Amino acid sequence: MLVLSRKKGESIVIQDQIELTILSVEGDTVKVGISAPKHVDIFRKEVYLSIQESNRESVAPQQADLNALIHRLRGSNSVE
Repeated sequence: MLVLSRKKGESIVIQDQIELTILSVEGDTVKVGISAPKHVDIFRKEVYLSIQESNRESVAPQQADLNALIHRLRGSNSVE
């Protein structure tokens, strides 16, 4: 992990397209402004993790259905 120190009003640039600017520092809270192209998704980490978990949960039943279908298809093709 790269660790940088910045003061209020100072910025960090990532790959020429994303700029992080420190807007304020009050106690334990730092306000960060982010300028990025519209196609770049930006989430707080807890929101991102929640989205990832929801995605995994929505795929799990489909995967189980697919596995059941494959099992049935293999069973119907067996010679008795």
